[in-house]
Amino acid sequence: MSARRKKLWVGLGLAAFSSLVFAQKVKVGYDKSADFSKYKTYSWAAPAMPPTRPLLYAEVVNTIDGELNAKGLTRTEKDGDLVLMAAGGIDFAMVASGGTPLSSTFTEPPPSINATVWTGAEGQGQLQGPIPDASLALQFVDRRSHQLIWSGMVTQKLDIEQKKKSLELIDKAIAKLLKQFPPSPSSR
Repeated sequence: MSARRKKLWVGLGLAAFSSLVFAQKVKVGYDKSADFSKYKTYSWAAPAMPPTRPLLYAEVVNTIDGELNAKGLTRTEKDGDLVLMAAGGIDFAMVASGGTPLSSTFTEPPPSINATVWTGAEGQGQLQGPIPDASLALQFVDRRSHQLIWSGMVTQKLDIEQKKKSLELIDKAIAKLLKQFPPSPSSR
């Protein structure tokens, strides 16, 4: 095999490996009996704690708002049909993954989950290595019934040295997560 051909194969292998390293992982569950067509507006629940990276938080909120607006949902400051709760961050340490947290200042009673119609978060966690890993969990709660109707989580590996590329990866991860909201009628 010629040196040129070897370089080509090595380059293709590295490109394939880097796309796997930076791939988004999405997990979604939803209430299969919910009529998603009746939801037209949403309101954000305030974060439980002030964001440690306010500019990144604003970018994430703007991206989510843009994705939801493209789906025909309108953001209202309060009393939307849905309450959107978000949790997430960037982790650099050894962690054990777990279920999706409820970590907002949603002041109503906790949303109830009907396990017979909704696929909840995974049970036991898995040990993950010290790789920069961004995660975002979104939960939509029906404001009137206080029922959790949709929950999704996306994780995205980032390269902390390449901030512009990391922001692009975050935007793509949010788009991939919200591509599954609302669920298509055929999947219900």
